[in-house]
Amino acid sequence: MNVRNLIPVIMCGGSGTRLWPLSRAQFPKQFLPLVNDTSMLQDTLARLPKQHQAPVFICNEDHRFLVAEQIKQTNSPQTTILLEPKGRNTAPAVALAALNALIDNDDALLLVLAADHVIKDVEKFHQAVDVATTAAAEGKLVTFGIVPTHAETGYGYIQKGCQTEKNNDIQQENDVYQVAKFVEKPDVKTAQAYLDSGEYLWNSGMFLFKASRYIEELEKFRPDILSACRTSMLKIDKDLDFTRPDRESFLQCAEESIDYAVMEKTEDAVVVPLDAGWSDVGSYSALWEVSQQDEQHNVLKGDVIAHNTSNSYIHSQNKLVATLGVDNLVVIDTPDAVLIADKNKVQNVKEIVNDLKAQQRSESTVHREVYRPWGKYDSVDTGERFQVKRITVNPGAKLSVQMHHHRAEHWIIVSGTAKITLDEKTFLLSENQSTYIPIGVVHALENPGRLPLEMIEVQSGSYLGEDDIVRFEDRYGRVEK
Repeated sequence: MNVRNLIPVIMCGGSGTRLWPLSRAQFPKQFLPLVNDTSMLQDTLARLPKQHQAPVFICNEDHRFLVAEQIKQTNSPQTTILLEPKGRNTAPAVALAALNALIDNDDALLLVLAADHVIKDVEKFHQAVDVATTAAAEGKLVTFGIVPTHAETGYGYIQKGCQTEKNNDIQQENDVYQVAKFVEKPDVKTAQAYLDSGEYLWNSGMFLFKASRYIEELEKFRPDILSACRTSMLKIDKDLDFTRPDRESFLQCAEESIDYAVMEKTEDAVVVPLDAGWSDVGSYSALWEVSQQDEQHNVLKGDVIAHNTSNSYIHSQNKLVATLGVDNLVVIDTPDAVLIADKNKVQNVKEIVNDLKAQQRSESTVHREVYRPWGKYDSVDTGERFQVKRITVNPGAKLSVQMHHHRAEHWIIVSGTAKITLDEKTFLLSENQSTYIPIGVVHALENPGRLPLEMIEVQSGSYLGEDDIVRFEDRYGRVEK
């Protein structure tokens, strides 16, 4: 396979609401280590074919530093991080990636993947990519159809049409079929009929095609989307590791999926079957299925004692969880929320998230531990007019130069060295030393050392919200322009 022109495009959007409280809007499932010790995004990067061009990651503003940090942890070579000004579904997102690829490479092939899928058999995945690459090089728009294992009602389906001509140079199990039609998520009876017929595959949402062919078909069927994306890419802004298309131009773009915009309309859509242990991990029951189970068919994560317990998924992040005489449960313990659910009902977890949003509760959006580009903080305790945080600042990192209108802060150094600026004064503090930042004082915190800086911050005042931050300088581009 000639992969010199293959550009992986990894879609990092999505909020993963059905995996709440592990997955939340500000730290969704693609950034979590759900099936092993690395995140799903890192797993996606690790399973790419060995030879390819620099991957392109597409994400939003809120997740940009998470993406950059997780890529950095893998020691990956140069990558591009495209920032969607606002989510407009997959058709515009991939248009941005295609236009970006065509700047330097007229023959670029795009392998479009989601950052939150599980694929257990990487070799079979590579074989399917090999076959799809040949078809895409001939001008076909390839989608990968998952060989179904049961009558699933949560996925869309693809009906296989006629088998296309085989390429005899490739000795693989995968064949290429014309797409007869795409169908929406079926009811149970219809899904069973699809399974029994052997003619249908699950729609995976993964694609491979020439960037130029995608642009041609998008111009044919949705010129309005292409026009908005082209205008947006003509005004890109390079910012640190990120490429920002123009926001106002992109906001004129309609919201549409690749399937609706192109794949259901083009005459060149083909599908390559994939039987490689795929899952989109869309619920706790799906996560239970792809995880290693014990003799009682339990998946136990963290500090868990399970007696007379079976067929359950139990995950503890914060404390000892003990179960006795239960079956088919999902129990999720996090520092600020606990979920207990019937495993057959977990598709409805998003209803809890909707309730939290309606009540404007922060648990729908953020964890107690919040990641920032400079490190992280854990909200240890909160009361009337005070808040206590445990703050970790990465080596060489610096918080923004800022001030607060409504709160004062006390900083106590637990370990490491802190370089502190208070108005015009700069000084160093080390373990067991502390300082006080009055309301209205311009201040900054930096870790000049080679080890993480750990400290306790005690806030006090009439208002303690994160929006009471006036930034004057910030190396991560968070100053309002």
